Amino acid sequence: MKRFLITAIMSVCALTFASAQSSDNGDGTFSNPVIWADCPDPDVIRVGEDYYFVSTTMHLMPGAPIMHSKDLVNWEIISYIYDRFEETPRYSLEEGTVYGRGQWATSLRYHNGKFYAYFTPNDQPAKGYVYTTEDPRGKWERHAVIPHFHDASLFFDTDGRAYMVYGTGQIRELKPDLTGVLEGGLDMKLFERDREENSLLEGSRMIKKDGRYYLLMISWPRGGIRREVCYRADHITGPYEKKVILETPFGGLADGVAQGTIFDDPQGNWYGFIFQDRGGVGRIPMLMPCTWIDGWPMLGDKDGKVPEIMQKPVQGQERKALTVSDDFSGEKLGLWWQWNHNPVDEAWSLTERPGYLRLKTNKAVPSIYHARNTLTQRMEGPTCQATVALDLKKMKNGDVAGFSAFNSDAAVLAVTKRDGKLYLTMSEESVSLANDTKAITGVKRNVKEEIPLKKKTIYLRIEGDFRPGATKDQIKCYYSLNNKKWHKIGPDYITRFDWQRFFMGTKFAIFNYATQKPGGYVDVDWFEYSK
Repeated sequence: MKRFLITAIMSVCALTFASAQSSDNGDGTFSNPVIWADCPDPDVIRVGEDYYFVSTTMHLMPGAPIMHSKDLVNWEIISYIYDRFEETPRYSLEEGTVYGRGQWATSLRYHNGKFYAYFTPNDQPAKGYVYTTEDPRGKWERHAVIPHFHDASLFFDTDGRAYMVYGTGQIRELKPDLTGVLEGGLDMKLFERDREENSLLEGSRMIKKDGRYYLLMISWPRGGIRREVCYRADHITGPYEKKVILETPFGGLADGVAQGTIFDDPQGNWYGFIFQDRGGVGRIPMLMPCTWIDGWPMLGDKDGKVPEIMQKPVQGQERKALTVSDDFSGEKLGLWWQWNHNPVDEAWSLTERPGYLRLKTNKAVPSIYHARNTLTQRMEGPTCQATVALDLKKMKNGDVAGFSAFNSDAAVLAVTKRDGKLYLTMSEESVSLANDTKAITGVKRNVKEEIPLKKKTIYLRIEGDFRPGATKDQIKCYYSLNNKKWHKIGPDYITRFDWQRFFMGTKFAIFNYATQKPGGYVDVDWFEYSK
């Protein structure tokens, strides 16, 4: 009866929290950022009245989430392009890591009844991967391994020829079946970067409209802010002319909004889906109008600004969420969860204790950064809160389990078992990585507070505040012994975005690892989220 009541309550909570997460204001408008969470390198396509969106998740598994929306505001994850990636042992935290690497900047296309996705893992500079499916909610199949093209845009021309547009304006023709480059096909530089641009000119997204070719790219001019530029030509080979189509600060930040794509709706209206760097929460998308002026796709409102509040493109759609509460009563893990690197499947279970997620230790490791089977979801702005309930009865000496605001610099709430006793710590942890293999070269752990525990059930809570201002990227940690009376533990922590190590926004992370011998486990009763 107790389990049934908790499950019923949590199911209601999950629905409530899922509704609350949307940027949908409930009055026919939405507020930007349209997704206040880490969803970088967006590519969005429309198929009929359905929109599909793919983003970068690098070292997380399953990888390359496919999100769906009917109104461009309320998005939900419907599949992943791959469940595991095993090209090197590093994807399983062996012989190094793929922190900050793995799948990057996927290009998503629909052509002749099939969906295509292309990405390059930046730890393998010679390879790129093409995946296909006829049903984006179903399983994606690996179609081909072809050369690496940086930040590429797969492009099918109206004459049936296929290309990859990439780098700083290069183009390479592919075989019609996308199994490799076409020998003797088009292979050229479309234009030369002008003196105005700095080193950053990437993020290719190519479309064709009314017989013209349009290539969108992120730019960072010398002495300026990041912006979106467009190169257009009457022929695919050029000549190309350039125009700045978005150059504006947003949300109290002066570093600009750039990198993304444009697309139309069935009525012929056009939109831009462009991300902005937002510190510890990650790189987050904005939705804005796209107005064609003199043959150029100009982004933003009439003043070239990203609207803070905007009419939803489609009315009456149900609110959706990317970060979701969970009582672990399902037969499968929800699509909102991702593992840190490839999981050890035999070391977790939803069936050994129905209604709980069991996380088993699988080998002795020295830190959370070495641990397999760490389970994550995105943290979100402007503010968010998540709580987990943990049953600690089966921990062994040397085991470390808990909850974290996880990134290359992390706030960690950890229960450790030492000499048969349990202790709760709040610590600040940081990882150092080798530049080549991403092998872990060091972990710093600064314990800020520790208390003994006498109970073997604990509730851990993490709050995040990602609003611009004095409290930006602030993390607060709490614990409770009864889920009623809460105690703050440790100081406030400022999380951050580090492009050299993880290169992603901070995640909620549930973890359990052994530092001595494997064999222990914890049971996670539920994860409760609100924004």
